[in-house]
Amino acid sequence: MSVTVTPVGTDADLTAFIRLPYDLYRDDPLWVAPLERERRSFLDPARNPYHRVASVRLFLARRGDTVVGRIAAIVDPRYNERHGPDHGLIGLFECVDDPEAAAALFDTADDWLAARGMKRTLGPLGFTTNDECGVQISGFDQPHIVMIPRNRPYYPQLFTACGFEKAKDLVSYAIPIPGDGEPPAEYRETADRVLATPGLTVRPMDPQRTEADMEAVRKLYNETFTHSYGSVPVDEAQFGYMMKKLRPLLRPGLLQIAEMHGEPVAFLLCLPDAHQALHAARGRLTTLGLPVGLIRAARAARRIDRVRFAAMGVAREHRSRGLAAALVTQAHRAAFRLGYTEISYSWVLEDNHASRRHGEGLGGVHTQTHRLYERTTAAP
Repeated sequence: MSVTVTPVGTDADLTAFIRLPYDLYRDDPLWVAPLERERRSFLDPARNPYHRVASVRLFLARRGDTVVGRIAAIVDPRYNERHGPDHGLIGLFECVDDPEAAAALFDTADDWLAARGMKRTLGPLGFTTNDECGVQISGFDQPHIVMIPRNRPYYPQLFTACGFEKAKDLVSYAIPIPGDGEPPAEYRETADRVLATPGLTVRPMDPQRTEADMEAVRKLYNETFTHSYGSVPVDEAQFGYMMKKLRPLLRPGLLQIAEMHGEPVAFLLCLPDAHQALHAARGRLTTLGLPVGLIRAARAARRIDRVRFAAMGVAREHRSRGLAAALVTQAHRAAFRLGYTEISYSWVLEDNHASRRHGEGLGGVHTQTHRLYERTTAAP
């Protein structure tokens, strides 16, 4: 049967879009199913503020009555203002090993983007680089880390067969935390020197002023990631939506904030690897009204032993002070005190040599690579 691609237009279509990965990865023991209710919220314009600033169209590919693939086409004005006026985005791509289906999905998304003036297509993204992004091209024997995508090994071939070329690679490191909980001497020495700077304080998030601390992080993120590849600014509504999802994972010691005379100038955000708990839930916290997944996840949460270094930003005028080493040292020690034995340093742009030096300097081993692809958008 031929492949047909249609927009998601009904509740049944949306359910098929959300549930396709559960079928694709059913036999993958390392894949962690996202919570279905979270995916519904993410795709709901009434709940996710991203839809207020960007245009998103979801598509499904079918052979006969069988869903074989999905894709999102995205036009984000903030992305185009920062990175170029004619860049369209694709995301949430999933597909069986079927080049014809993949080509139909890519072409349909391109047609939608081209009709809106887009000339280049970049992806896949989970809407932005703040979500899951990239196609996994190596490290398929590694754990599925929170907010890092996992896909079938044939995905890169689907992209290249359809004329996509490499845009950028994203690399990940696994860093073991030693038995004494201390980072290498180089980091400790730099941290001691930096922390002796008059007026400088590096502290954990204050549970009594969580909202103020998180707003400081948002402002620093927007300031320090202005020139970062593929980034877009995060407004208050979007940040609030993101933090509502992440709040259950926040631990005071895993968010370190540097202040100069009381003014926030740098941050490092770490997250427990919730995938170690979500794996037990299998995508649902309740089944037939019973909290089966919730119970499984709660039990598994006690065994989480990995933390992810998710984001770090240092104000430009303070980057020569060694603040990154001080933040890393404090977060490293906090992770050890909380019982974690491994750090996932992920992800880092392949050409962000300063960040890669941190991953390697902490004893990290390069474990996975994800790739963003791009191609010229077909003419309308």
